Amino acid sequence: MPFTGFSEDQIRQFQSQGWVAIPDFWSEAEISAIRAELDRLKNEGLLRNVATDGDGKTHSQTKANLQICPMAPHSRFFRAMPFAPQIKVALSQLLGDNATLHLDQAFLKPGKHGAGTNWHQDNAYFKIPDPLKGTAIWTAVHDATIANGTMRVIPGVFDQNLEHQRDPDSDHHIRCWPDESQAVTVELPAGGALFFCYGTPHATGANLTNKERAGVALHFLNADSVPDDYFGRQVNGIGHPVLTGSNADDGTISYGEPFAKLWPHI
Repeated sequence: MPFTGFSEDQIRQFQSQGWVAIPDFWSEAEISAIRAELDRLKNEGLLRNVATDGDGKTHSQTKANLQICPMAPHSRFFRAMPFAPQIKVALSQLLGDNATLHLDQAFLKPGKHGAGTNWHQDNAYFKIPDPLKGTAIWTAVHDATIANGTMRVIPGVFDQNLEHQRDPDSDHHIRCWPDESQAVTVELPAGGALFFCYGTPHATGANLTNKERAGVALHFLNADSVPDDYFGRQVNGIGHPVLTGSNADDGTISYGEPFAKLWPHI
């Protein structure tokens, strides 16, 4: 069954715990197309290894955490992804009117030597006043399991500003050290989606399997958290379309083309 909206219990979970997961958010056809486009970007060398050898500088030759951020400048397909109907439904329920795209990115962990991403809160980067006014939608591009380092979250602490420091295992990330005894491991089949607000601590583990695992993350904000000149402009090649409410853009304002009509047929 295609995703048509959250239940009241799921909305309450997001608002009180800071996360909610939907195992079948994307159709089989959509996730196959997502996987194929990410493969194209990987094969063209557009994903780079951000893992380091513990000094935050020296890129590792033995482990890999491959990232592309942003994706939209390199892919019409991923430029269209935020306009998917189920994303608009989800954002309307979680963020309300005037939800806007913030950024897009993907991480890929190769088999056997794929490195995880350490604990952090997105709001340590973005610093919006209310962390519930921003959400990531993390898509499991492949089956995401404990063995291949799926996402973990810490529920119910999104309103705490945890101390962050430079992450020595990455060339640009920061990290924090939450109470991992409270962590929830979120296993999802390919096509599942994890929603977590900007204050929710999250991390991924190492990929110990023989197959690669990837996640595509789209980040969204409510208009209350952005300046007036944010809408309709591009930063580093990514636009910030309004996706919900009466001011919703079909892509024409942000990109000069109605991408909402193109998903997923690009």
